[in-house]
Amino acid sequence: MGRVAKKVGIGLAALLSAMSVTAEETEVKYYEDTNITNQIPFFDNRFRIDAELDEITLIFYRRSGSTPIILVRPDGSKLRINNLPDDGKVEWFDDRTFDMIRILEPMPGPWQAVGEILPNSQIMVVSDVMLQVDPLPELIMSGETLKVVAQVLNGDKVIDDPLFNDVIHLDIDFFSTNNSNYDNFGSDNVQIGSFRDDGYELDEYARDGIFTAEFELNFAAGEWVPVYSVKMPMATRELRQQPVIIQPNPITLNVETTTDELSSHKLNIQINEELVLPDTLVFQGKITFPDKQTEPFSITSGTDAVRIKEIGYTEPGIHRVVLNAFGQTVDGREFRLVVPEHAFNVERVGGPLVPTLDENGEIQVDDSEPTNIESLKNEIEANQQALEEALAAAREEQIAKAEAKKWQNITLIVVGNIIIVLIAAVAFFVLRRKRKN
Repeated sequence: MGRVAKKVGIGLAALLSAMSVTAEETEVKYYEDTNITNQIPFFDNRFRIDAELDEITLIFYRRSGSTPIILVRPDGSKLRINNLPDDGKVEWFDDRTFDMIRILEPMPGPWQAVGEILPNSQIMVVSDVMLQVDPLPELIMSGETLKVVAQVLNGDKVIDDPLFNDVIHLDIDFFSTNNSNYDNFGSDNVQIGSFRDDGYELDEYARDGIFTAEFELNFAAGEWVPVYSVKMPMATRELRQQPVIIQPNPITLNVETTTDELSSHKLNIQINEELVLPDTLVFQGKITFPDKQTEPFSITSGTDAVRIKEIGYTEPGIHRVVLNAFGQTVDGREFRLVVPEHAFNVERVGGPLVPTLDENGEIQVDDSEPTNIESLKNEIEANQQALEEALAAAREEQIAKAEAKKWQNITLIVVGNIIIVLIAAVAFFVLRRKRKN
């Protein structure tokens, strides 16, 4: 941003009545006034812009939900968000809690900020915002969860203003190098997540200026470029680190199944000794049985490159295993990772067919025994035909009953009408005879 990169200013506006920047200094000078306290009138928020500045970006923090501030230039003219000059030299972004203003060729001299500026906030002169991030370990593995720490710099100074967290957003992306020698050749970029400074998860202290990111490498192994970005309302900065190689997951699973109800399945946990130290590994896992019941388990001891976990036989069907591993890499770094879910099928012996899993983990019926399949198809067709015949017979019976009921109702109506006619005729003749007498 021109020569402004040499001039960094971060000051407590609540304690100041004036502020000036000189070409030789990297910090703003503040001139205290004993008559000014934290309750200073807002028109005392004054600062001075040096004549050598050709561009300046300011951030003013104000009460949440308040209207944007007003800037008063040295000649008394005012800058408002809804009345900016047509020359395009002023950009203004307002949020619920702050105003960010970029000015090209600002008028030298004393300026004033008028508005509901927070008494204990800082007026920040933004020069060259950069991101400083710890490099990733040399040996990282797919499935691993990593913690990365970052700080945001304004020029060469660390920004430790808690309110600045509302202004920026820090993101992490991984871009494939498209090296044909690795499995991630041709992969799209992966959006990992964001840094946070709220004291949750792996972030140790809230709003201390140290941003922490926790992310899982749950994508393809291969060569990737980590890209960290600082996004502000009117600017974005990126930090690209050197390419890293994400090694395949060091833990693989396979199962030796049994059809004997009195024995157990054997889960083999194979450890890649070229990446991790087997004697440091402990495991925490969970087995989901075909009836959706779950059973947690742990393995806390052992030095071999293969660990065995026995799984009791319960019933045929599809079983699923999830596993977390904790240990040290061969270079002594502590790690934790998630092993991809492993599913295996236990077939039913001498009974109906049980669905199995193909190499892609899809459920399908094993057609290795065509005789059984043909028999099963015939049985299904016979059952379907019998069901259709039963339904047809039930419908015919229902129609016959309805027809009989219909004629029964007609007969009752006819008989009733005949009885009524006979009663009327008898009554007529009786009355006629009485009249003659």
